[in-house]
Amino acid sequence: MRNLSIEEVLTRGVSDILPTKGGLENLMKRRKITLYQGFDPSMPSLHLGNYVGVLKLSQFQRLGHKVIFLVGDFTGMIGDPSDKLSSRKQLTREQVLDNAKSWKKQIENILDFEGENKTQILYNSEWSDKISFKDLLEITSNFTVQQMIERDMFQERLKLQKPIRLHEFLYPVAQGYDSVAMDVDLEIGGSDQIFNMLAGRTLMKAIKEKEKYVLATKLLVDKEGKKVGKTTGNALFLDSSPENFFAGIMSFPDDVIELSFELLTEILLRGLSMKIKKNPLDQKKRLAYEVVKIIWGETEAKKSQEHFEKTFQKGETPSEIKPLEISVSENITVTDAVALEVGSKSEAKRLLEQRAIEVDGKVVENPKAELVDGEVLKIGKKKFVKVVIK
Repeated sequence: MRNLSIEEVLTRGVSDILPTKGGLENLMKRRKITLYQGFDPSMPSLHLGNYVGVLKLSQFQRLGHKVIFLVGDFTGMIGDPSDKLSSRKQLTREQVLDNAKSWKKQIENILDFEGENKTQILYNSEWSDKISFKDLLEITSNFTVQQMIERDMFQERLKLQKPIRLHEFLYPVAQGYDSVAMDVDLEIGGSDQIFNMLAGRTLMKAIKEKEKYVLATKLLVDKEGKKVGKTTGNALFLDSSPENFFAGIMSFPDDVIELSFELLTEILLRGLSMKIKKNPLDQKKRLAYEVVKIIWGETEAKKSQEHFEKTFQKGETPSEIKPLEISVSENITVTDAVALEVGSKSEAKRLLEQRAIEVDGKVVENPKAELVDGEVLKIGKKKFVKVVIK
């Protein structure tokens, strides 16, 4: 990865900088700053949206600034209510810590954890667990109910007469206090996190009398505003295989290719729009290659491209296929096996109805057909798994 200029770091993939881009730029020219992004461990793997933030942290790190990768083991138990029309299921401390245990390995090729200016990993339970009820009253006195309830998703819940839990009001406060505890200059997050990040700015001014900047990255969404890479059965997680990640990017709609290059890579963007118009497939393949190279390295990127071209462009079955391990005491049907792989029985039934499932190269006609050990399932156009019955 190349070293970007301050100007490029503050514009590439950036939706907004508050209070001003000029103020942050001047600060970065005067001294090295401390910045962070928080990641709540609601699942065992970081995903494509998290990757956008990690790459942006890396860009600041390569300019010599101090980067903190914050694991939200406290806030993760609450659950961020942003964009949610119903309350999230609360998690235990054990669940969130278990979810985050392999995160460092997933991003070790992007952030530097060993050099002189190494990334610091912190957990927000270190300070949030110690806050007393008296402390909480003093902290929350800096906000009003009106400020919290004006959030779009809370207004929508009120219209739908759905409950708003009091602990959800406190989520931005808990996230905001992270900035105070770490005494940072800048917080990074997606543009859907601006409300939460501004809560931290409010607390920094009130408690430390210090300015905190907020940098919001663009969201990878299609023309209908739906997040790309998070669809059922096709979520792009960093604990996936490089081959599956490559194929997942190849399934992106053409209208997000240019934005994807801006957010997910560091290649120069000049002339890219024309190249995409002339040959979107080639540019999408280039995009997938660049992203896999950043996360897993160039060797894996080359192997993933070869795998894709052999498997999906030429229609051949790959020589190495991911095992689908199934522990059963009785026979298992095609529907059951597909449901295990894609995550839901309803999605499995939909794929079967669309004749998108093959067993050993033959389209499945009977969803209740029983599988035997060693059979190869083709799910959709891009996924192959081998049944391993234990």
